[in-house]
Amino acid sequence: MQAFAYTNGQLCAEEVALAEVASRFGTPCYVYSRTAIEQQWQEFNSALGQGDHLICYAVKANSNIAILNLLARLGSGFDIVSVGELERVLRAGGDAGKTVFSGVGKRVDEMRRALEAGIKCFNAESVAELERLNSMARGINRIAPVSIRVNPDIDVDTHPYIATGLKENKFGIPYADALPVYELAASLDSIKIIGIGCHIGSQITVMDPFINALERLLSLTAEIENKGITLQHIDVGGGLGICYQDETPPTAKDYVKELMRIFSGKSYHLILEPGRSIVGNAGVLLTRVEYLKQTSHKNFAVVDAAMNDQLRPALYGAWHNILPLTERTAGQGRVYDIVGPVCETSDFLGKDRKLLLHQGDVLAICSAGAYGFCMSSTYNSRTRACEVMVDGRTMHEIRRRETLEELMTGESLLPA
Repeated sequence: MQAFAYTNGQLCAEEVALAEVASRFGTPCYVYSRTAIEQQWQEFNSALGQGDHLICYAVKANSNIAILNLLARLGSGFDIVSVGELERVLRAGGDAGKTVFSGVGKRVDEMRRALEAGIKCFNAESVAELERLNSMARGINRIAPVSIRVNPDIDVDTHPYIATGLKENKFGIPYADALPVYELAASLDSIKIIGIGCHIGSQITVMDPFINALERLLSLTAEIENKGITLQHIDVGGGLGICYQDETPPTAKDYVKELMRIFSGKSYHLILEPGRSIVGNAGVLLTRVEYLKQTSHKNFAVVDAAMNDQLRPALYGAWHNILPLTERTAGQGRVYDIVGPVCETSDFLGKDRKLLLHQGDVLAICSAGAYGFCMSSTYNSRTRACEVMVDGRTMHEIRRRETLEELMTGESLLPA
């Protein structure tokens, strides 16, 4: 089933016309397909079969509690990078024992809360973090389960801001330093080593970088175990890309098939951390055309969504397909830049798009399910969008639109 498609000239999410969503909930509005999310998670899980594995959804991709609850019901684990994400997982009914804690800057209070909640493991990324975690765990009479994230120095063809596996990146322990760091971790009294992992970046659309990284990881694993250090799991990270424009990434099935080849004959518990590949193409952002502005040089469609709602184009120069909710076949159309009302030249959602538009039309910014709302802000004192989940013929508002009063909550005037 295709999550978003035209039916009788109307762009629909499952069995609901997106025009109906816009009419009921207003714009800007994020819309997700429950079926698309479930099917993509199940594709990973089915491909992994009966093997010893855990899918830990990367919460940073989209952290709405309803989406986390949906995945928790399927049996998903979670990959978190903050105590806030941990609390979201727990509130959504997620299992702390299926949760791994990544990130380079874990605070003491975050470590303590995660340890007390009973998370599966910490993905440690520095010696300083190991020492802090050991000290904290000793102080509360606990043993902290640890997997060390190794930086394999693998180049990937993706935006430099989301490449994480090169030696100049801040992430993980450099490959050449990993063995002595494992020996150090094994000597710490309140640390229990249970795994090894790597994550080389995001929106990767070919298998070679994954293969190269995991082959290096397996070689290192053998060296570690030769030192008498037992590893229970290997965390292969996430990063599998999606199609935004004309990319042809491996399917979840093909990706897992290659993993199975690499790990053939190995008895490790396998952890995957997909995020974008589960929710990315399961969401769109609806936005209304406020003005059509023509100049001698450019045509602009000024819409009510902006870079504060969808940051990726401004931050990465990212391309998202943009579709009108109503198909029009009569007329030539014009080439527009789709821009928002924020006072920045970088405030665009798409450039040089040929569309047949009228003022008041609603557009769908496609492939917006990942790194959309979760990266949004209140810049220019703009309230954040609502989020809606479509389930067959039913619409569920899973986050109501922020109000101006809520926007200013917590602020106060200076005393007279």
